[in-house]
Amino acid sequence: MSRVGFLLPSLHGTLGDGAGAVEVAGERVSWAELAEAANATAARIVGMSAVAVDATAHLSTVVAVVAGLAAGVPVVPVPPDAGLAEREHILRDSAAQAVLGPCSWPEVPLPTVTLARFGEPSLSLPEPAPTAPALIVYTSGTTGSPKGVVLSRAALAAGLDGLAAAWEWTPDDTLVHGLPLFHVHGLVLGVLGALRVGSRLVHTGRPTPAAYAAAGGSLYFGVPTVWGRVCADPEAARQLAGARLLVSGSAPLPVPVFEQLQALTGHAPVERYGMTETLITLSTRAAGERRPGWVGLPVAGVRTRLMGEDGQLVVHDGETIGELQVSGAMLFEGYLGRPDATTESYDGEWFRTGDAAVIDNGGFHRIVGRQSLDIIKTGGFKVGAGEVETALLGHPSVEEVAVVGLPDDDLGQRIVAFVVGHAVQPQQLIDHVATLLNAHKRPREVRVVEELPRNAMGKVQKKLLH
Repeated sequence: MSRVGFLLPSLHGTLGDGAGAVEVAGERVSWAELAEAANATAARIVGMSAVAVDATAHLSTVVAVVAGLAAGVPVVPVPPDAGLAEREHILRDSAAQAVLGPCSWPEVPLPTVTLARFGEPSLSLPEPAPTAPALIVYTSGTTGSPKGVVLSRAALAAGLDGLAAAWEWTPDDTLVHGLPLFHVHGLVLGVLGALRVGSRLVHTGRPTPAAYAAAGGSLYFGVPTVWGRVCADPEAARQLAGARLLVSGSAPLPVPVFEQLQALTGHAPVERYGMTETLITLSTRAAGERRPGWVGLPVAGVRTRLMGEDGQLVVHDGETIGELQVSGAMLFEGYLGRPDATTESYDGEWFRTGDAAVIDNGGFHRIVGRQSLDIIKTGGFKVGAGEVETALLGHPSVEEVAVVGLPDDDLGQRIVAFVVGHAVQPQQLIDHVATLLNAHKRPREVRVVEELPRNAMGKVQKKLLH
């Protein structure tokens, strides 16, 4: 059986064969089949520094990631819609030695390693150390190229166990979601979480209301955009009434969507908060209060504090805002090859999230926004404005640009670019960004302006752009 050890105990066979335990876009395998294929594949990559995976919503992605865990080789999930420049940066920065599994990229600059067949004989491998890197997930910052967030096996285990306790997640559950498999929500929570707990997993391929309604799950994951679309299909929403828990994350859930979802399904959704660097640190509880707009209490093993701009602790009165800082075993190991950025993100043992929050006298947390305006949360994704601005400035028609996130009923925020230039064609610029970066990072709107508002120091005042 598998040697992914303490991270995925269900694959040791302790819960039985688990026929049909994992389903992705209609393709099903048992835990035993997954373990065999992952172990046989792992033997082909042992000793590599890292492997990249074209993280499509297919069963092959699950096999590849579990194989990396079994081999003790860090897995680098690459967004399947990444533009050429972004993909090249991820592959180069991560020092991946091969692409593991099928790949749809037009040009593959690395050797490829095929996945073992289901049922192929395999050998058990030594258990990697808990501190060994498991994943390198790339996340956008406010400026420059995405940074590689190194997540250890121990961090993943601590984070997932905390959520299992908070959500009373057990092997009796069936988890349903259709989220992308290249970030923490869809991959760590939505795949590794089910494997660690030993619950059945149904990944719907795409997170459509109809697919969610047909899946018959007890536990559902979605981003606010997904839940908004579910609410827009009342018939599908009502089919979720038999579920045990609906969980929303990756961006703030609008209060109207919370209320609509509760009215249609009979379930007040669970909201939670986290980052790629911290995994999930706050959540409302399966057996506790669920307050619209609030993300609840620290999960097991997490401590939080609010710091004011004066460097002093902020009172927990539910009104006074401070920067949220967190500490716990599920925090990342650091930014790959960026010790400077890693050091800057900490205040001693405390990770500076950059998010502004309030905490009430009962310990409930509410996130009120970024301290910086340069992180845009759109459709459940976090996009760095600086990265989009850099892409736009590479177009010959653009002289100056400022990218902001403006409120959007469907996406939470939509990416809007304010452009100074000549002969600017908005759709051409939108398409230009989509060819260089992930499609979800493209501006939804380009507004041509005579000049950008600046302060006396020449800095663009983004708060004036609306």
